[in-house]
Amino acid sequence: MKLLPDDLTRLADVALAAARRTGRYISETRPTVVRQDKDGDCLAAQVLTEVDGQSQEMILEILRPTFAEFDLALLAEESEDDGSRLEKDYFWCIDPIDGTLSFIENAPGYSVSIALIARDGIPQIGVVYDPVEHNLYHAIRGQGAFRNSEPWRLAQNGDRLRIFTDRSAAAEPWFAPANEVLQAEVAAHGGGVMNAIWTLENPPACYFKYPKERPGCGCFWDFAATACIAHELGAVATDIQGHRLDLNRRDSIYLNHGGILYATDGELAARVRGLYEEYRA
Repeated sequence: MKLLPDDLTRLADVALAAARRTGRYISETRPTVVRQDKDGDCLAAQVLTEVDGQSQEMILEILRPTFAEFDLALLAEESEDDGSRLEKDYFWCIDPIDGTLSFIENAPGYSVSIALIARDGIPQIGVVYDPVEHNLYHAIRGQGAFRNSEPWRLAQNGDRLRIFTDRSAAAEPWFAPANEVLQAEVAAHGGGVMNAIWTLENPPACYFKYPKERPGCGCFWDFAATACIAHELGAVATDIQGHRLDLNRRDSIYLNHGGILYATDGELAARVRGLYEEYRA
């Protein structure tokens, strides 16, 4: 079934309610159990708290009625990928706590992220809740972007270029040479969702990762919601070579094959792509 604009508005309202409720719960909760038994090639992919699972269930309690009504599939970080995202026309894509390291450290950089993605991999709805600042961001494809329910537009460019990045990317051998050319301020290390949000809030700014062979540190749920928001703001959210983010790959849920690039304008995105081509050469 094809979702109509009114359907997307209804579903966005449900996702907003789920993100708001869960984000407020997270803001009032501290992790008491931390396990490091998840697979992944960086610490951020390996840590898990008991709050991750509780938050996911809280989100699903609110979203669950929509599965039957709109024939939706599910891909969520704390659940197995059952392949239904490849069969249904749309699927919810959920990260109950992105930026778990920041959450454990009680530092800014963690968030709730909920997206609705079409089977072709194009995000239709993106919702992000920041439990630290209690800001709620969302976008609906073709209907604009919003911050705390008010229309959101990119601010005028500031004087200083900023890079927002996670710890694993900042440690890669390509990062320091790229930053030296860009002459940017490395502004923060958060989870992928808040790195993208901070980028969009602070023009001129960018957030990028070069491709790598090994899967890890970047799945659909890390970028789906913010890609929708960026697109509605007129910003860039692509892979490192400028191709559309493939948010429903059949063979993998990871995006390491193409890297990611968020930028507040096309000229800055072109500069970052050029640096990658020089590095690859």
